[in-house]
Amino acid sequence: MCGIIGYVGPQTVVPLLVSGLYRLEYRGYDSSGVAVLTSSGLRVHRRAGKIKVLEASLPKKMKGNVGIAHTRWATHGAPTDANAHPHLDCKQELAVVHNGIIENATELRAELEARGHKFTSETDTEVLAHLIEDTEGALDARVRAALARVEGTYGIAVIDQKNPSQLVAARRGSPVILGVGEREMFVASDLAALVRHTSQVIHLDDGEVALLEARGFHTTTLDARPTQHEPQLAGVAHQSYERGDFPSFMLKEIHEQPEACARTLKGRLDSEFDTAHLGGLEISARELLDIRRIKLLGCGSAYYAGLAGAHLLEELTRVPADAEPAAEFRYRNPVVERDALYLAVSQSGETFDTLAAVREVRRKGGRVLGVVNAVGSTIARECGGGIYVHAGPEISVTSTKTFTCTVIALALLALHLGRIRDLSPARGRRLIRALSALPERIADVLAQSEKIRAIAEKYAGARSAFFIGRAGAYPIALEGAQKLKEISYIHAEAYPSSELKHGPLALISPELPTIAVVPHDDLLEKAVATLEEIRARSGPIIAVTHAGHARLTELADEVIEVPTVGEGLDPILMAIPLQLFAYHAAVALGRDIDQPRNLAKSVTVE
Repeated sequence: MCGIIGYVGPQTVVPLLVSGLYRLEYRGYDSSGVAVLTSSGLRVHRRAGKIKVLEASLPKKMKGNVGIAHTRWATHGAPTDANAHPHLDCKQELAVVHNGIIENATELRAELEARGHKFTSETDTEVLAHLIEDTEGALDARVRAALARVEGTYGIAVIDQKNPSQLVAARRGSPVILGVGEREMFVASDLAALVRHTSQVIHLDDGEVALLEARGFHTTTLDARPTQHEPQLAGVAHQSYERGDFPSFMLKEIHEQPEACARTLKGRLDSEFDTAHLGGLEISARELLDIRRIKLLGCGSAYYAGLAGAHLLEELTRVPADAEPAAEFRYRNPVVERDALYLAVSQSGETFDTLAAVREVRRKGGRVLGVVNAVGSTIARECGGGIYVHAGPEISVTSTKTFTCTVIALALLALHLGRIRDLSPARGRRLIRALSALPERIADVLAQSEKIRAIAEKYAGARSAFFIGRAGAYPIALEGAQKLKEISYIHAEAYPSSELKHGPLALISPELPTIAVVPHDDLLEKAVATLEEIRARSGPIIAVTHAGHARLTELADEVIEVPTVGEGLDPILMAIPLQLFAYHAAVALGRDIDQPRNLAKSVTVE
């Protein structure tokens, strides 16, 4: 959840570190700090609050060529100057930054205090600094010895004034990426902090330790066995992390969706055989024929995208498909079936609960594929096959373009698997036409932004809202409610339209708006009947639907008309107005759009 940036090389390090911290802001944080090896020793500055508070406190002449920096999201201890990273040993010669959670920190802290160590923070991270202090030898060997005592997850970077030309990094369960430059080395928790400086990167594997010097790097396992890595292209330009002329990354990413969806589709539609070409699956057609169940696993918006994908997969393949929150899956001792296909859905590819579910499936002998946006991420590498979403970097904490592109990627999988099974060539052709039309139709929806803004401003004062939908529209309602509560802080709940009369209808009142996702499908008349029930109780209705149904238009206070592409894909288009509705409501309420309170972009702790 937090951010790490570190450097060793010829450059003056402080401006580089501060710039890197700003690049990591989108991950969410409540404090920040830097540690630099200078000619007069280790210098550390930490501040609660925004990075600009830290930047203003830094001395103008703090020079050095080796340093680490961190943005923290509080887990152990309140967001204070003392609890901000980096953390130091007793002699204040060694500094550590850390993402993750040390689960046995309480026991280790008691042991270290009994040996005379003095702690200055409430954090679990400070334990690492004192453990390393208690060891002898080369810096990387000392880090390995300390980590051997640790239970939990970590991505760390360490510097020591006794080794002024070195930086050590290590990971278990929290991403660490090395950047390889010209006689300089970088380390970060996220590509965003690296791509301005180098395009050559290395993703550390779990249980690896890296020793970085300006001339290069050396990696080992925790038991000191050498490992080998060849730098790979990052595949992302630094301009992708720029906001441009947009007031927020969220609005930029909403408007990037036509282009992003076109990338997801590019090279994957096969008109010759009326199917989708997905070369990364690493599963043969014969193996796919043996699949008898599909289970999608994800968290938050990825879970909702999985629900939408499960609906499409079951409809087009006639294979039972369902989605489940990844954390719930791994803790209920699931039955992993030999003839089931498991799909791990994640924007970052680093979501801890989803990664743990992947490992549980693999431990039990199941087959799992990744559906991820971040190339080279841990889930992508551990699955060994799957689908890259190719939505491009998503900076805002709130997922928009990745959600849409993930559902499209799952629709491609449904087409591919359906054509292997019983889906007709004619239906395949229609699906290809519908998928091909999505980017242009999304642009048509985006053209209604001002109309949606006026509606959002009208209802921004509501304390609560319902979102409803049936069948394939229900996951879109869930995602719409998620967006509204994430960034506007308006309480929002989503229900299947059919469930409204089984309890939630008691809450309908003139003060509680209902946003109804109503495609013109086989369930249209039943959806209209639900709206009749809401209208009878004076509940305001905002309908996201298609043109041409007079009674629906009469029932709704506001109507947002969405174009149609057919073939069960229309709910994808209906997610776009809900994103805009949440965005404009949040702007009207003066919220921090890209960094909503209490949330982080990539949740890499349990």
